[in-house]
Amino acid sequence: MIEVKVTDPHNFEKAMRIFKKACQKDGFMMEIKERRYYSKPSEKRRTKAKKKF
Repeated sequence: MIEVKVTDPHNFEKAMRIFKKACQKDGFMMEIKERRYYSKPSEKRRTKAKKKF
């Protein structure tokens, strides 16, 4: 779980920026994109092999 602590409660944009960066660093957004559609295990292996190069 990702928590964002901001001292200024009026600065919502700053909190959203920090939250988005934390999600990207954690890999949360990539996981959501990968789970959006089903991909066969063979396709997963193929894309994994492509990422190595």
